[in-house]
Amino acid sequence: MSRRKVAVAMSGGVDSSVAAVLLKEAGYEVIGVHMKLWQHRSRPDDGSRCSSTGQDDACAVCQILDVPFHALDFSSQFQRQVVDYFCREYAQGRTPNPCVVCNRFIKFDLLMKAVELLGADCLATGHYARIEASAVNYRLLKAARPSVDQSYFLYTLKQGFLPRLLFPLGEYSKAQVRQMAAERGLPVAGKPKSQDLCFIPDGRHRDFLERCVDPAPGDIVDPEGKVLGRHRGIAFYTVGQRTGLGIATGQRLFVLRLDPVSNTVVVGPEENLLASGLKANNLSFVCVKPQRPLEVSAKIRFRTPEVSARLKVFTEEAQVLFDQPQRAIAPGQAVVFYRGDEVLGGGIIEAS
Repeated sequence: MSRRKVAVAMSGGVDSSVAAVLLKEAGYEVIGVHMKLWQHRSRPDDGSRCSSTGQDDACAVCQILDVPFHALDFSSQFQRQVVDYFCREYAQGRTPNPCVVCNRFIKFDLLMKAVELLGADCLATGHYARIEASAVNYRLLKAARPSVDQSYFLYTLKQGFLPRLLFPLGEYSKAQVRQMAAERGLPVAGKPKSQDLCFIPDGRHRDFLERCVDPAPGDIVDPEGKVLGRHRGIAFYTVGQRTGLGIATGQRLFVLRLDPVSNTVVVGPEENLLASGLKANNLSFVCVKPQRPLEVSAKIRFRTPEVSARLKVFTEEAQVLFDQPQRAIAPGQAVVFYRGDEVLGGGIIEAS
């Protein structure tokens, strides 16, 4: 095979490290690239040495593989495009998905442009997903193993990017990836899986929001507008939340919606969380925008199963009608459309 040069986005975790190994073993000319984002902002670095834990691990793997290593500082862009967005959305009573935004504007925009300047022909990541070339286009597919599939976060990828992307882990399970890392003596083989947002590594979302959002207390009301209590700021609540409401009414109440205009948290019984459909905007489609209604499966958050639905796309908006009502549809989250294993596209939920 030809010696194509591939830049591997290396976080310092086991997935991206094994992706680099597999590509080198397949005959690619590999360079490792580490993005310095939120967690590295306080420590300046000239890009030629290792500084943070993730960067140290990525650098160590590149030394084992005897491939070049580059550290790129995207911290200011990450702050503006991802962290500020995250805070703005919560301040408006929405539930954002910053990983989708990071993939769209950082990994598959800024990073792609940067690795082209390094002479790379393509970019690879440790995402569990697949890309398949057909006679007319490229298709973005789920990972072969549903338990590790990350295609939900990738729906904003476009046709122009897919020929220059590689997902080497798309056919493997997490256990297989760890085994491959251990067999090759990689120091990250047993590294724990990251569970939190990279800019909130301890999982303390409330503490983080208190630092970036000015709380504006307001009323907690029932669907008829009756005041039941006070809230500390709509940024600290999400649709479907039951605990931490601070009200005692003798019944189980859930957050039904957040109204930034009236600054109210609307609560009610769990059955009121069910909705037959949703509207989404900020649409993105991998191939072409559907011109007629489609039967699809839709995923309204990463950790919920897909459900059968009917998709109708308008100029700037999509309407999704579910075969069965869905619970706790949260504005700000991504909805992703599938047909079998293929990712068709998605958008940001505007309302249920």
